[in-house]
Amino acid sequence: MDSQIYGVSKFLLLTVFTFLSLTASALPEKPSSKPTNGGAQINSNSVLVALLDSHYTELSELVEKALLLQTLEEAVSKHNITIFAPGNEALERNLDPEFKRFLLEPGNLKSLQNLLLFHMIPTRIESKHWPVGQRMKKKSSLCRDSDEKITLREKNGEKHVSIARVVKSDDIIRPDGVIHGIERLLIPKSVQQDFNARRSLRATAAVIPEGAPEIDPRTHRLKKPAPTVAVGAPPVLPIYDALAPGPSLAPAPAPGPGGPHHHFDGESQVKDFIQTLLHYGGYNELADILVNLTSLATEMGKLVSEGYVLTVLAPNDEAMAKLTTDQLSEPGAPEQIMYYHLIPEYQTEESMYNSVRRFGKVKYDTLRLPHKVVGEEADGSVKFGQGEGSAYLFDPDIYTDGRISVQGIDGVLFPPEESTDAPKAAPVAKIVPKSRRGKLLEMACSMLGAHFSSCH
Repeated sequence: MDSQIYGVSKFLLLTVFTFLSLTASALPEKPSSKPTNGGAQINSNSVLVALLDSHYTELSELVEKALLLQTLEEAVSKHNITIFAPGNEALERNLDPEFKRFLLEPGNLKSLQNLLLFHMIPTRIESKHWPVGQRMKKKSSLCRDSDEKITLREKNGEKHVSIARVVKSDDIIRPDGVIHGIERLLIPKSVQQDFNARRSLRATAAVIPEGAPEIDPRTHRLKKPAPTVAVGAPPVLPIYDALAPGPSLAPAPAPGPGGPHHHFDGESQVKDFIQTLLHYGGYNELADILVNLTSLATEMGKLVSEGYVLTVLAPNDEAMAKLTTDQLSEPGAPEQIMYYHLIPEYQTEESMYNSVRRFGKVKYDTLRLPHKVVGEEADGSVKFGQGEGSAYLFDPDIYTDGRISVQGIDGVLFPPEESTDAPKAAPVAKIVPKSRRGKLLEMACSMLGAHFSSCH
């Protein structure tokens, strides 16, 4: 009796378990939720990983410098992409050096991003999808700032992408994209226009003020006599310009006011050079003093907007760390220290070195009047200051745009201490007056003879 009940129970349990298993297998699977953009995961078989590990090293370095990795990860997580990759030779030898410097400047990051995104299409195009014969295909790129499209066509049996010939079709194939090798760089019109505007004469050429005296570029002297000026008026040219030996040693020319409003944008220029200091590294303390501890950044922007040029002798962080609290705690002390590092001329490392090589010692005016900073040649470089308070030109030409020049030095400069001792008075010789006898006494002595004591 008990065994029958126990056997029936085992049979019923087996039947229920089998029914539930079949029912669960027949139910439709729930669709998996799509990953969000912020949590997109890229596997090791991705086309983006293949690009970074491929022989297109120059292109992969530019992608990293342009900060495009996150953007491309989001694009790959949404759809397949096709990358037209220029070879290393096209980016090293065949690219205009001036254009390459333009792309790598910190202020032109957007142009570099647009240039790289113009080589990528948000769809999968393999060699079998290429148009044949006279047909063409126009595809939009990942570059959203340009309406220009990429043209795919076949010419003389060779595949072309716009003006570039495809040298390696289907060079790298992955589940989420394809990479084709092309012979040259594709430059969108928007990037080309930015480069031309930066290089145009209106943006870079010096503007000669109306009524300014003409100067011979060979001798750096006036071609014609200066107009007559009133007595006591300042000279037409500063003494340093009048005595400059020639263009090779004279201060580098700075561009005149440009732009549609014919004036400098000093605030943007100063902001650009401070950002360059931060990206360069090792000058964070100086940037902090210019922006936070003082209002020198604003003052420098006003000077540049008015047409002045500046050369900044920038002490690095190691030199700034040696400043004591007493040197910075006095009111106006940070400003006075920085004023002594600002030269109201545009000097580059080359012009400074040529000057000290020619003349031995050169005195530069500073904004801390009337003190001047002395430069001289030392160990193949330029040394500023004298004695223990000297500093060497350590990082030349950190920032040069024709208006502001930044030269890194390895020490903080201080003007020579003024002598406070009062000049000693010259010893005065004591003069003993000779006794002078009266005329009447002399006549009496001469008549009576020297018999009286008063005659001696």
